[in-house]
Amino acid sequence: MNNLILFEEKQVRRVWNESDQKWYFAIQDVLEILTGSSDVKQYVKKLKSRDPELSSNWGTICTLVEMTAADGKKRKIQSANIEGILRLIQSIPSPKAEPFKRWLAQVGYERLQEIENPEIAAQRMKKIYRQKGYSEAWIEKRMRGIAVRDELTDEWKKCGVKELLEYAILTAEISKATFGMTPSEYRDFKTLNHTGDNLRDHMTDLELIFTMLGEASTTEIARNTDAKGFPGNQKAAFAGGKVAGNARKELEKKSGRKVSTRTNYKELPESRTRLSGQKKADSDEQ
Repeated sequence: MNNLILFEEKQVRRVWNESDQKWYFAIQDVLEILTGSSDVKQYVKKLKSRDPELSSNWGTICTLVEMTAADGKKRKIQSANIEGILRLIQSIPSPKAEPFKRWLAQVGYERLQEIENPEIAAQRMKKIYRQKGYSEAWIEKRMRGIAVRDELTDEWKKCGVKELLEYAILTAEISKATFGMTPSEYRDFKTLNHTGDNLRDHMTDLELIFTMLGEASTTEIARNTDAKGFPGNQKAAFAGGKVAGNARKELEKKSGRKVSTRTNYKELPESRTRLSGQKKADSDEQ
């Protein structure tokens, strides 16, 4: 069921792409819903003829992805990620597409506001977390963690580290040294969905603090050792994570309680209550 979503009681097929960490949606399903067309191939031809720019970039927007058809067989069909789907919606002259177009206009306006005043973006993010039920103390740590992470990735860019894959490897290096688990293993530990749950949104206050310590230490070590490229930053990532890992072990020794907890915040939107950092789940780790 994770490969299907519902829109107006109709199914839209999707597939998670591990390489770029994005969902890809079946163009045929989306267009059938938004246009009511029974012949999507012909509709696409009309769409491309009306929009030359869309036509010239069709190969970039759309890609062939293997999905399960109605007959149960797997075939490669035209698909697009969220960005591509939204680009298609812009060219669809259908009443059903209008709400999406208005939403895009609103998002674009808000983005321009955020570029002019970055503080607006931070306030919007805080508001979202409040609506989900997180405490003010947790939100402040989460926001600080985002700033620490941005500082680290800025340093990686300066050092010539390639985004996506190398960023993921370095992040896993820090996490492994800090908590003894890679992010993927941590998600499993917390029983999170790899394709839908942001691990840091399910961390307790202490987990966020040690995550920040690992990443801030990595940034400091990378700068002071003049780390170059991926190899140099991999050493810095291990060293930075080890600083946080040693601090975590010392705290656990003194407090008698594990920092890493199976607690997650999946129920926050429904309960609107802030789960305490250490609940019965912690006792399972003792």
